[in-house]
Amino acid sequence: MESEKQHIINEQRLNGLCNEWETVLFLNSNDQGPDYLALANSSSKSCETGDLNQLQDWLNKHKDTWTLGYFGYDLKNELEKLSSCNDDVLNMPDSYFFVPDVLLKLTNKVEVLMGDFAGFKSLEGEGIINSKGKLQWKESKQDYIKQILKIKDHIQLGDIYELNYCHEFYLKEAKINPSQLYIELNHLTHAPFSTFLKMGNKYVSCASPERFIRKKGNRVISQPIKGTIKRGENSKEDAVLVNKLRNDPKERSENIMIVDLVRNDLSKIAMNNTVSVDELCEIYSFRTVHQMISTVSAEANPSYSNTDILFACFPMGSMTGAPKVRAMKLIEKYEKTKRGVYSGTIGYFSPDGDFDFNVVIRALIYNADKAYLSGIVGGAITSKSDPNNEYDETKLKAQALIEAIEKCIK
Repeated sequence: MESEKQHIINEQRLNGLCNEWETVLFLNSNDQGPDYLALANSSSKSCETGDLNQLQDWLNKHKDTWTLGYFGYDLKNELEKLSSCNDDVLNMPDSYFFVPDVLLKLTNKVEVLMGDFAGFKSLEGEGIINSKGKLQWKESKQDYIKQILKIKDHIQLGDIYELNYCHEFYLKEAKINPSQLYIELNHLTHAPFSTFLKMGNKYVSCASPERFIRKKGNRVISQPIKGTIKRGENSKEDAVLVNKLRNDPKERSENIMIVDLVRNDLSKIAMNNTVSVDELCEIYSFRTVHQMISTVSAEANPSYSNTDILFACFPMGSMTGAPKVRAMKLIEKYEKTKRGVYSGTIGYFSPDGDFDFNVVIRALIYNADKAYLSGIVGGAITSKSDPNNEYDETKLKAQALIEAIEKCIK
C-alpha cells in the first residue's frame, strides 16, 4: 500500500505545478525520509553557470537560506582543467541552483518551510502523446564491445584500475508529458533518491538508488554503488541472486576500489583519523535490481565550507573510476555523448549548514524545445570485465527507463 505522501504528488498535480511555475524540483525519497518540493518563478534568485568561482560565490552568498539544484558532471573541467567536446543535444547548463519562492516538506502532511502556498491545483495532464521518433542507441553492441576492449587495454597497461563507461539511448521528435514520464518511472522503480526537475522547457526524471554525499552536523557520509544484478521472479530466486552478487569477486573488487577512492576524497576535508568504512559491499534491494553499496563516513574539518567538501569528492568516484583524473580523460576519449546532468548530482543545502545530494543515474533528460529525450547508462570496467556481460548490465539498467518511455508514447 502506498503511503499518504505518495498521494500528495501525482501526475495531475505535478502537471499543474509545471504549468504554474518556471522551476519545479521534487526530491522524492519514496518513504526513506521526508520529501521536498521547491517552486520558483523566473524572477527568483538563481545561478546558472559553468564558472566555478561564480557558483561558489553565489552559494556562499545564500548559505543562510535553502538553495536547491544540481552540479553537472562537466564541472570537472574547472576542478581538474579537463574538457568536454562530445555531442551535446540537450544543452543543459553545467550547474543550476535557486532560492525557492515556495518550499514544502512532505511527510504524511504538507509543511510549508518557505513562502506562501495556497494548495495544489489538480490539473489534468496532456495525456499520452504519440511520438514520431523511434528509440535508438547511439552505439551498436559491436561498437560498445570494441570500446570496452580498448579500455581493458588501458587497464592492462596500468593507465587505470577501473573506468565507468557509459553510452546513450535517445528519442528524437519526442512529444511527451514530462509529468507523466516521471510518475511512470517512479512507479516502476520506487528509488530512494528519486528526483524530478523542471527548468523552463528542460526536464530531468531521475530514479537514482545512490546517494553521493550527505552532511548532517559535522558528519559526512558517501554511499557509492558498484555491483548490479536483476531481481528474481520469486523470493527463492531473489535470495539466490542476492547471494551471487554478494560473493561475486569482480563486483566486490569494483566496489572496494571505489571505496578506497572515496576514503581518499573524504580525507582531504576530514578531521584526522575520522574516515571510516561503516558498510562494505552490503546488498540493497530495489524494485528492479539488487545493488552492492558501501557507506564511508568522516567528521568534516570545520575550516572547510560545504562547497569545499562537495568539490573535494566531485565527480563521484562511482561514475569515474580510478585514478579519477586519468579515468575522466579516457571517458572523454571513448564516450560519444557529453554527460551534462547525468552522473552529476541533484540536492539541497539547508540554512543550518546541512546538505544531501544524490547521484544522477537511471535518469531521462528531456529538452522540450528540441523534442529530444536522452538516457545514459553504464557500468564499471575492470580487468575482469566481460564485454558481453557489461553490455547486458547496461540494458538491465535501461529497462525501467525504456518501459517508462513506452508507456508515454504509445
